[in-house]
Amino acid sequence: MIALLMDALAITLRTPALAGLPVLVPVGVPGLILDNGTDKLTLVLTAAAFLLLLGVDVLGRRRGAAAGRREGVGTAGPRGTAGRGWPVTEAFLIGGLGVATALVLSIAVPNLPGDGRVGGRATGPLLFGDGVSAMVNLGQDLRSSQAGAALHYRTSAAQPPYLKLLTLDRFVGPSWTARLEPTNTGNTVDAIDRPPGLSVQVATTEESTQIVIDGVASAWLPTPGAATKVSGLVGAWYWNGPTGTIASTNSTTRGQKYTVTSLTLEPTPEQLRAATGRYPVSVESSLRLPRDSPLIIEQTARAVTAGTTTPYDAAVALQEYLRGNEFTYDTTAPVADGYDGGGVDVVGTFLEVKRGYCVHFASAMAVMARSLGIPARIAIGYLPGSRSSNFIEDRDRFNVDAHDLHSWPELYFTGIGWLPFEPTPGRGTVPSYTRPADQSTPLGGPVVGAPSTAPRPFDDAGQALSTGGGSATTAGNDAGTPGRVALILGALVVLLAAPGGIRLLRRRRRRNDLARGTAGGAEAWRELVDTALDFGVIVRATETPREFAARIGALPGLTGTGGAAAGAALARLLAAAERHRYGRPADGAPQPELLGDLDTVSMRISMGATTGVRWRARLLPASLWGFLGERGRVPVTDA
Repeated sequence: MIALLMDALAITLRTPALAGLPVLVPVGVPGLILDNGTDKLTLVLTAAAFLLLLGVDVLGRRRGAAAGRREGVGTAGPRGTAGRGWPVTEAFLIGGLGVATALVLSIAVPNLPGDGRVGGRATGPLLFGDGVSAMVNLGQDLRSSQAGAALHYRTSAAQPPYLKLLTLDRFVGPSWTARLEPTNTGNTVDAIDRPPGLSVQVATTEESTQIVIDGVASAWLPTPGAATKVSGLVGAWYWNGPTGTIASTNSTTRGQKYTVTSLTLEPTPEQLRAATGRYPVSVESSLRLPRDSPLIIEQTARAVTAGTTTPYDAAVALQEYLRGNEFTYDTTAPVADGYDGGGVDVVGTFLEVKRGYCVHFASAMAVMARSLGIPARIAIGYLPGSRSSNFIEDRDRFNVDAHDLHSWPELYFTGIGWLPFEPTPGRGTVPSYTRPADQSTPLGGPVVGAPSTAPRPFDDAGQALSTGGGSATTAGNDAGTPGRVALILGALVVLLAAPGGIRLLRRRRRRNDLARGTAGGAEAWRELVDTALDFGVIVRATETPREFAARIGALPGLTGTGGAAAGAALARLLAAAERHRYGRPADGAPQPELLGDLDTVSMRISMGATTGVRWRARLLPASLWGFLGERGRVPVTDA
């Protein structure tokens, strides 16, 4: 939309000064959202590109005017006689400028937390070369032959931890994405709340992990799960309780050295089996699946969990199934067979083919869990990495590179909170609190302990759900999505309709003045000239009203059948305009009857135009741009 609008302003309407306005959208919006405003380098580069665009336009106008003088013709504008054949070098320059500007903006404009892309400015050969991007692009880096260093760390934990970056917990269409929430600047990382839903009865162990970033630049901070404090960071970093992530509004992870204090959750299988009851409202959105999800998802989940009696046993059964011999870890098959990614449509194919990598295994377990009424989401981050022969303060050093990028599912249990699982075979470590299920229920039966009114697996995002006691609850965080889409569409409609609306108001004001007798020939003539401009007629500043009327009278709509009446009406409009311009003051008195003549001529001009020209006259009336310069320079097509 921005490219089309810029082209219309700079090329079609030849008003390059206004072409800079659409660029303010991608440049200015981050300044309204991020606490530290828009990046200064971005503003400088954008301003330089805009000034260059204006310079190229001035150069083109001067060359066109010079060519016109050499040929002895008028300077009717770039679409007139002298402007035909705009120099090829300038066309290439404009095109090159547009491409270069797009590349600069794509690198310079900051990414906003929550857009599904983890990472700052990716400068490597792939999108993961310097940052991290979700789902499909994760596989690109896993397939890369070069694995650049990401970070290294040492930890007091007996088991080296997974390092989480981002949480994907909602669907847009069939695809996973991260929720976009406003940053709470009160959530500073020097004191982070306990994980939501964690009961004091669940055993925890406090661990300390010292992390040094080597090569990843991300607005999301890699941390062990359930962080309670982070120290040593540069910049403003804030934690998000519902997602369990930490992000910055004005900095990246590049070059950071920090210490994370975190909790290792140690629930027992008995506690997990007893984790039944109503789910909190804050996790209800993690029960939804997109409409038209493949039936194989729920069918497979029901078959795999036959014999389970609790959500925990069902979760373990799903994990064991995906780690079983039927499935193969493969990073290339999904690309070769065209089912790469983690959306529900891809999961349906994956459950048939049974070949994929962490994205497919994590998404498959998450969507199957949701189909059973167990809240689930996906975490993206890094595996624990490899143990180094070096020691730091008598602790093992672990090195993490791009090949350690990983995704895993997290499932919610009442009274315990979100727990990670590991369904990907050959990758990571199976959590100690999981083991094969050993109880039974009928095939396809509901999981006991799950919400008694668990949602159908194909509920739309944003639809109200009910849990536990069966009472209806309000929609979760996804409820605002349709409203936001409607708001954006409404804004686009208003933006597109604005020029036509302004022109309509101006036309009505003039007509009302003519009908009341408060305006005369001059105002009627102005409206006629504007109508001609809207329908593509060149209005030269050097010609008299009589010369202009002669050209108007030759238009297709004013000749042929019915043309005589239109010609007479045009003659009366011309006479009134000339009396106002050249006669005595008394000769310019208002003439209400001119309104009928104006309508007659305007209607005939419209009748002689093509459908495309009529729509352009309604939506992008060229007469609105006359205030930018001489009307003789208005870039419209010859009649």
